[in-house]
This record gives sequence, C-alpha cells and structure tokens, in this order.
Amino acid sequence: MTQNISPHRAETILLDHGSGGLASQELISSLFLKHLGNKVLSALEDSAVMDNQPGRLAFTTDSYVVDPIFFPGGDIGTLAVHGTINDLAMRGARPLCLSLGLILEEGLPLVDLERIIISIRDASQNSGVPIVTGDTKVVPRGKADKIFINTSGIGLVADGVEISATRAQAGDKIILSGSMGDHGITIMTRRAGIALAGDLRSDSMALHALVQRLLAGLPPGSVHTLRDPTRGGVATTLCEIAGSSGLMIEIEESRIPVRTEVRAACEILGLDPLYLANEGKCLALVAPEVAEQALALMQACPEGAEAAIIGTVTSGGRSSSIHGASDTRPSLTGDPGRVTLKTTIGGTRVITPLHGAPLPRIC
Repeated sequence: MTQNISPHRAETILLDHGSGGLASQELISSLFLKHLGNKVLSALEDSAVMDNQPGRLAFTTDSYVVDPIFFPGGDIGTLAVHGTINDLAMRGARPLCLSLGLILEEGLPLVDLERIIISIRDASQNSGVPIVTGDTKVVPRGKADKIFINTSGIGLVADGVEISATRAQAGDKIILSGSMGDHGITIMTRRAGIALAGDLRSDSMALHALVQRLLAGLPPGSVHTLRDPTRGGVATTLCEIAGSSGLMIEIEESRIPVRTEVRAACEILGLDPLYLANEGKCLALVAPEVAEQALALMQACPEGAEAAIIGTVTSGGRSSSIHGASDTRPSLTGDPGRVTLKTTIGGTRVITPLHGAPLPRIC
C-alpha cells in the first residue's frame, strides 16, 4: 500500500519542491531515498564515484515522455530503467549503474509520483543495476505533462566484444527475441481509450541478462550486431542496420512472432506491427554457423522464450534461405542497404523506414 511522504505533506507537487529548500529536502529524504536509497545515492554528493573495474566504458542517455504515464505492463518509471539498461546491453556492455533525472509538473499527485518511484526501485533491484545519482526539477503547471524522466547509464564492455550495426556480415542470421508490437499497440489503445479483447500489455523488460548469456555461450566474435527495435519498430531498425552495414536484409513474414491479440488490434486500427515500438525485444545478427545455438540460448531465457530466426543478411546480389546457405536466385533489389520482406502469400515487399510520427510520445 502506498504510504504518505509525511503526515503534513501536500497532496501534489508544488513549485516549492523544486526550490532546493526544506520541501526539496523532504521530498528527497522521504520519497526518493526511502525507495531508492543505497550506499552511493544516500551520500547525496554532487556526483557518484564508482570503484574501478576492468573493461571498456559504455555510456548512454535517454529521456522518457510517454503518454499515458501508467499502462498495462509498466509505467514511465519501468520504461526509463529498462530502456537505458537495454541501450547498454545492445553494445554488449554489462550495465553498472544509472542516473535518474526527474522533471515534475506542478500539480502532479504525489501518490502518482510515489507509484512511479516504487516502479523504478523494483525495476532497478530486479535487474541488479542501481540508481547512484539523480536530480529533480519542478516546472509550473502547464509547462510539462505530469512527469518527464531522463536516465543515463554506465556499463562495461569486456575485451574482445565488438558489437555494432557496422559489423553485420553477409550470411548473418537475424534473430528476434520475441513477439513484436506489444508496447506500441498497448500505448495506442490505452491513450485512445479503446477496449479490445485479449491481454494487451507492454513488453517492457531488461535484456542485459539475455545478452550476457548469449555472449558467454557463443564463440567470441560470432555476435555481430544487437539492436532493440524501439521507436520505428523492427522495420525501421533493420533499415538502419542495412544502411550502416551497406548490406541487404531479407526477412520472412511467416517467421516473425506477433501475438494474436496484437495482430488483431493492428488489423482493426490499420497499423503494421513491423513499425510498432518494442521495449523488451532485441534483434541479434549472428554468424550463420552459430544461429541455431544462439536461438536455443535465447529461448532458454524468460526474456527470449519466443525468439525466432526471421531472416538473413546478404551481400545484395543474391537471395538466401533462412536456414540454408546462399542460393542462386537473383534478388528482387540488389541495392546495398535495402530490406525486403517475403510475404505469407509469396510476394516480396520492400521495407522502408518509418515516415512521420503516427504514434508520438511512445516512450
């Protein structure tokens, strides 16, 4: 049950909470430290000093402005923690710590703020990645929308791990770690107040444990690219990889996992799940000789239970089958950087990046 910050506190965020005075100190001590406190954060220094550890440093930052701030499967708090952890994991980094920056709108109910902080605490503890520094600002009513969050993360990349979209190679198999579109369709239906049958829930989750299992279980250098298909979905992310590598990507529609309720909702709303945001999925491009082993490793993790091989990277001149070696059929388009989809009815469709913003403030 949610508890009050203090017996005499206001029920909503006030401008005084951002003044740096007594109200700020009470908010920090009675809410933030109450739920997020640890040895480093509780010192309340201007910066966190972390013990030196071996490995190369990875650093990322992201901001979260999702609307609505609460949704089935999570909230803006879990999204901020998971999203930043995943950005580190996609470079093969072991997440070490996070920062937490909050911009609060005057009038935000404190019960809502505490609910978000508890979600942040739980996501941080469950992932084993602590919040070690943070900041809070309050803006006047109407100058924000309830709450915006910025999280930055520091991680360590082991020697010999080199993961980048530029390292994709012809012949690589493309593995999607689970069903796509869950987060995007959940936010859209919740925002529009549309009630649909089925259990529509965000897929927000941390993926660093899955990635570390993959790296530890496969031969060094066999994982070439990792990306999380957030805004713009799987389609846009694959286009970015193809563009960065200068290679061609071919995927098969029949092999792409999509939940029945997500597919049904997309058909009703006229959406393509390929372009919907995901917050707990990754695309892994691995050497063809380890593809089945990589798939088994991912499927053995709760985060990758629905993983599937969905396509192949080619040089652009020839097509490839999903499981076999390159064959001699000419490609529909030999252009490097092109993504094509083999449809369930046997046709071929060129996939382009997302244009416009059909679903703003998705994360």
